Amino acid sequence: MVQAAGDLTGIEIATRFRLQSDVDPIPVATAPTPTELFLAGLAGCVAFYGARFLRRHGLATEGLAVSCNYAWAANPTRIGEIDLSVEAPGLTADRREAFSRVIEHCTVHNTLLQPPQVRIRVAPAQREVVSASTT
Repeated sequence: MVQAAGDLTGIEIATRFRLQSDVDPIPVATAPTPTELFLAGLAGCVAFYGARFLRRHGLATEGLAVSCNYAWAANPTRIGEIDLSVEAPGLTADRREAFSRVIEHCTVHNTLLQPPQVRIRVAPAQREVVSASTT
């Protein structure tokens, strides 16, 4: 759940900022998984854009909340579907369409629609580890 108040966005995903495995999560979550952080970033971005829209139009931001559900896909393992639900009690009917257009163009959503080039490199060790071979 993501809630926006002013320029601050509260993301409720865990009590600590450590990561746990998506593959083999522990029974009681004590930390968000990398996937949860990714999804929270998207939901937080939508909430941020929504709150800015509401304030700019003199509408109440109280109760603005974004919920997120997702489904896995395989080969390769990834998120296959993301569904966001936005509650905006202060939104008026005449502003609903414009509000939808604004939140659909948040930076994270735009990035998903136009994926960046991602480069992953393994940095060289500062001190090379010498492997001992047995004969």
